[in-house]
Amino acid sequence: MTRRKKKSRAVGLSRKRGKPAENAPSYAKRIRVAEREEVVVERRKIPGQVYTVGQGDVGQLGFGQEVMEKSRPALVPNLDNVVDVVAGGMHTLCLTVDGKAWSFGCNDEGALGRQTSSLDGAETTPGLVELPEPVAKLSAGDSHSAALTVTGRAFMWGNFRDSSGQMGLIVEGQAEKEPKLVATGIVEIASGSDHVAMLTADGNLVTRGCAEQGQLGRVARMFTSRGGRRSSTYLLEPGTVRLQRPKGCKSSAFDRIWTGAYTTYARLQETGAIYGFGLNNYHQLGPSKGDTILHMPELLDSCAGRRWKAVSGGQHHTLLLSKEGSVFSMGRKEYGRLGLGAANPPGNNDQETPGQVPGLSNCTEISCGEAVSFAVDGEGRLHSWGFGTNGQLGRGNDEDSFEPTVVAGRLADRKVLVVSGGGQHTVILASRLQQHA
Repeated sequence: MTRRKKKSRAVGLSRKRGKPAENAPSYAKRIRVAEREEVVVERRKIPGQVYTVGQGDVGQLGFGQEVMEKSRPALVPNLDNVVDVVAGGMHTLCLTVDGKAWSFGCNDEGALGRQTSSLDGAETTPGLVELPEPVAKLSAGDSHSAALTVTGRAFMWGNFRDSSGQMGLIVEGQAEKEPKLVATGIVEIASGSDHVAMLTADGNLVTRGCAEQGQLGRVARMFTSRGGRRSSTYLLEPGTVRLQRPKGCKSSAFDRIWTGAYTTYARLQETGAIYGFGLNNYHQLGPSKGDTILHMPELLDSCAGRRWKAVSGGQHHTLLLSKEGSVFSMGRKEYGRLGLGAANPPGNNDQETPGQVPGLSNCTEISCGEAVSFAVDGEGRLHSWGFGTNGQLGRGNDEDSFEPTVVAGRLADRKVLVVSGGGQHTVILASRLQQHA
């Protein structure tokens, strides 16, 4: 093991004297677990083709230097057997069936994880990200990317930013242009605009990145700006989110995690309850209890009473997918991002509790962009709604949509498998209907 790896703190270690957190295995043990492949992370299995839509001025659509935008989904060339896609702020990641990661889009701060030159346009078409082993999952933020391998090793590259500018990714003030190993024993990853959440094999939630909006869930208000007297290292190093064991529960372990631009969500394994933290200025985390920022995890009472399959967050809104396949939304109503219709009572621009989005049933996937929303129904049709100006909705115009509308065009004879909303573009994975006949 190199000196640099020895210096990095293992996930689950406290900051005092390097003692393990409660129920967390040692760093060395986690390394051995990964080598024995006892931590197994599975990737999606059904392959499809990649379609992109929206703004492409920095290459995030994958069509080369000449294509600046698409108003309807268009097929990205030279990408086959893709099983997962992720849209970042201004870049795109794709995962193929053999576990290889591909990237395209803005590479100013290393978000593509590979060397590119604006002279040859290499960032505007798919390029391979070199990783030491097959990848199972990907995530992307505004200027960073992350990959989780099949053995539970988490790699990151790019940069975090806050209101003062560049934070760095691992080392203060330093962007990482190539993938760097940051944790082991991980089973799930998720990226916000400038933070990353990771779920360990034993159910601990670990976060790193910008803390200004409370999105790390472990940083007191006085330390949210560059870590205060603790310095940015306190934010850039992985730290465990502490949750007191809920009353009547045997454990405080989580089994799923998700992120929004400035929010983080986690599902309690034992009960299915949803906890959240981060920015709540438009009630995207539910009714306010006097503060627009939740710095520590809180039970989202407004989400009680249902079993949730998935959660997705935008800039100021949240989508929730129930176990039965219904879609709910809460947060900021402006531009129709909630899909609850155009009628807004005067002075009321927020939805404080989850409201059911009409016209959607048996849904399998949800995703949020900044001010747009998407859902995939049981027949593989893609529905979109929200802010239309960037063309992200894929409807061929720039009008806002206040209710879900089916995205047709080249997707008419396709089954949509995955959708991911980015800053100004959308990436879609779809396969031919005949494959599922």
